[in-house]
Amino acid sequence: MTRTRTTRLRRPLLAGAVAVAVTAGIAAAAPERANAETGLELSLVAATTSVTLTSWKEEPGVYLDIGTYLTAEGMPLELKVTRKSYKDPVTVTQTVYEGGKATARKLPPGTVKDFSGLPGFVDITLTDKAGKKVLSRSEDFCPNNASGRVRPDAPATSKYPESCPTNPFTLGSVWGVEKGWAANTYAGSYTEPVQLPAGTYTANVRVAKKYRDLFGIDGKAATVKVTVVERSFEEEEGTTEAVPRSARAGEHAGHDAGHRAPGAHMGHGPGHAPAQAAAPATSGAGPSYNVGHGPLTAAPPALPWALKKKQQAALSPRAGDTGGQTDGSRQAPALTPLSKRPAGKPSVPAVPKPDLRSLPAYGIVVSDGDKDIPGKDHLAFSANVWNAGPAQLVVDGFRSPGKATMDAYQYFYDAKGKQVGYTPTGTMEWDPRPGHMHWHFTDFASYRLLKADRKEAVRSGKEAFCLANTDAVDYTVKNANWHPNNTDLATACGEENSISVREVLDVGSGDTYTQDLPGQSFDITDVPNGTYYIQVLANPEKRLKETDLGNNSALRKIVLGGKPGKRTVTVPPHDLVNAN
Repeated sequence: MTRTRTTRLRRPLLAGAVAVAVTAGIAAAAPERANAETGLELSLVAATTSVTLTSWKEEPGVYLDIGTYLTAEGMPLELKVTRKSYKDPVTVTQTVYEGGKATARKLPPGTVKDFSGLPGFVDITLTDKAGKKVLSRSEDFCPNNASGRVRPDAPATSKYPESCPTNPFTLGSVWGVEKGWAANTYAGSYTEPVQLPAGTYTANVRVAKKYRDLFGIDGKAATVKVTVVERSFEEEEGTTEAVPRSARAGEHAGHDAGHRAPGAHMGHGPGHAPAQAAAPATSGAGPSYNVGHGPLTAAPPALPWALKKKQQAALSPRAGDTGGQTDGSRQAPALTPLSKRPAGKPSVPAVPKPDLRSLPAYGIVVSDGDKDIPGKDHLAFSANVWNAGPAQLVVDGFRSPGKATMDAYQYFYDAKGKQVGYTPTGTMEWDPRPGHMHWHFTDFASYRLLKADRKEAVRSGKEAFCLANTDAVDYTVKNANWHPNNTDLATACGEENSISVREVLDVGSGDTYTQDLPGQSFDITDVPNGTYYIQVLANPEKRLKETDLGNNSALRKIVLGGKPGKRTVTVPPHDLVNAN
């Protein structure tokens, strides 16, 4: 595809879903299993018998978040979604737990098309008061959707991740509904609004036949009364406190919601999530994370103007707030920096180490670069470096009083999580530019524009990074942490007056820098038209200790064209991945 104007990736709206109430209706639909592993039983239930949805006059249409959930009993529903390479299709395997053993059940080819969820999982039919059908549609389902327990003796936490990633170069995901839990079937930012006049409707939601057959789900439909009301942004000016949940920033949940995340961060961008109160740990009503930056378009906001203004005023590029802890299947070393320089002799022990790898560039556009610079053409792009493990990358920065930089050290841990070594590994510097304003670790990655013969043409000015687990790249690798801590800039990277900083890249996760950030571009003003490659190179100076230094580079082919001031870029598919 060819892009000739400034374009920015749209990020999914921060989202939350209605909490799963432990009601008599749901409890009755989920029979007690006495914790016996007697087989998987999936059921579709409705958390409520009626919902009210708002259609705004200025942005007409409602999103069908009507509170239907898939419950799992007997054992969890667990799916591993992978692709061997970008030349191979995405496949899915179900993990079946029986008799204390886990066995793999390969599901039919074509069950999934990407990493966003099970396509066409539910069929939705709406009828009006007269019984006339006004809507019939199917929607996808992410099993990691906003979820919660449906009975008090279910596991207190779910071991599964809290979203379905959409980075176009994702390699592996894990989806699951914990035993005794339920996942919202609402498709969130992967769905489209429905144009419905104000009035009352009846929604019938049923799991599609192919999934009923595949997982042994009964064909019983969940029925919910839907009331659509029409409101106006102007009428809500100055009355944001009266705005119902369906109109707040948690409306479009779907794939982007988790139990509770420390903050929303879909890659390093120019701002933070709108301020929201922390949600209960299992409500699914908190901000999201690890949702990636794929080609899928987010659901547009449905916020009154006053609330939008209030949230915009709350946005700040500063990053120093401490994020909340997320529950996970394994605990990583604490994110709190040591504050004092390590004592003793540096050493690199024979323990597991990280394996940094790069994803091909995407979000590639000809733009005005960092700012409007007359007479200059820039090629902007998004890039991700991820950690294939089997160990975390942990880097601490220490500042001598009065100095402008920090000395950085890489730390090493044994199998029990005990710190057993460290080594100097460069520096950290404060970046005061809007969209950053935090401490950057130098020498983490490098961006280069290579000629057709793979010789360097231009190098990006981007040279330092704040590490955060913004994208779930492959959660099927060994020791992958499905619940990483620092998922956005509010949980890492410090403030200008910090004396020490800890930055962590966890196993299975990657760190995306989007193409709208300062430094995420090449100056191509004097670069001739022709074929080039964008190289994303991890650990360019080889200062970080890794398990493998031979897999740090990723190339993305592009073709430059046009004339000065009107340059174009054509981005061919990367094997089976057709994302610019």
